[in-house]
Amino acid sequence: IVGQSSTMVEVQRQMEKVSPTRATVLLLGESGVGKTLIARIIHELSERKGNPFIKVNCASIPGNLLESELFGHRKGDFTGAEEDKIGAIEAADGGTLFLDELSEMPVETQSKLLRVLQEREARRVGGRKSYKINCRIVAATNRKVDEAIKEGKLREDLYYRIGTIEVNIPPLRERIPDIVPLSEMFLKRYVAQAGRQVLGFTKNAQEKLKSYDWPGNVRQLQNEIQRAALMCEGEYIDHQDLSIKSSAPQESPEPSLTLMEAMEFNTIKQVLKETGGNKLEAARRLGIGRQTLYNKIKAYSIPV
Repeated sequence: IVGQSSTMVEVQRQMEKVSPTRATVLLLGESGVGKTLIARIIHELSERKGNPFIKVNCASIPGNLLESELFGHRKGDFTGAEEDKIGAIEAADGGTLFLDELSEMPVETQSKLLRVLQEREARRVGGRKSYKINCRIVAATNRKVDEAIKEGKLREDLYYRIGTIEVNIPPLRERIPDIVPLSEMFLKRYVAQAGRQVLGFTKNAQEKLKSYDWPGNVRQLQNEIQRAALMCEGEYIDHQDLSIKSSAPQESPEPSLTLMEAMEFNTIKQVLKETGGNKLEAARRLGIGRQTLYNKIKAYSIPV
């Protein structure tokens, strides 16, 4: 994981703590932040390393087929079931089962998954004989948990069971110190694949990358760098080689502010940007108390 920001350092600290345990883990974060990568690293850092890592995307499999995908089925149980098939739970024996987009799983299937977690055994669709399971569950969702439960997309009892440990992965716009190192890593990968001689990014390109909001997060950044690496005609990628549009300038301070207040407004806003929105670190750099910083953010209506 490439991460210098304080938020990603915290994520890595949590991963190091939880990986050696057998606890179920729920990864929370927007689409494209790298939940699959983190799930795989948790697996690789655990005692299950070397055993299967099986991923099931609950949003990409139709609801009527997802149950069969998870639990397996017997030949002839339904149209198209031409042979016995083991499910992902059985295939992940001794390893890790990663359930991506958990809140997109049909509620009926969620109730069956809950029983599997409670009883540590499962049964193929149409089968009569249960089998013991020995896999660790890591799940992920890009929805806010409280909203998903309220909307009936996620069973509350399943959440309490599967969310033993929660790891919140911040969006890229809150990880500004990570943007350039990530871009450089992706650039090295793609110039090597394409045999290009692109050495890096100009300062203007770096500033453009850091000022963009990245609604698609790390996945969008990766695609953008791949495109720029192929289309760039010079030795360095410049701002005009990037297809992203420059973000709209931030609001200016209220005209009623004095010169000193305007300077303070801009200083606080810049430090918050440099720390990726980490208020504790920003307060330390500014040499003021955390509560004082909170008061100034509120007084100046500074977006964090």
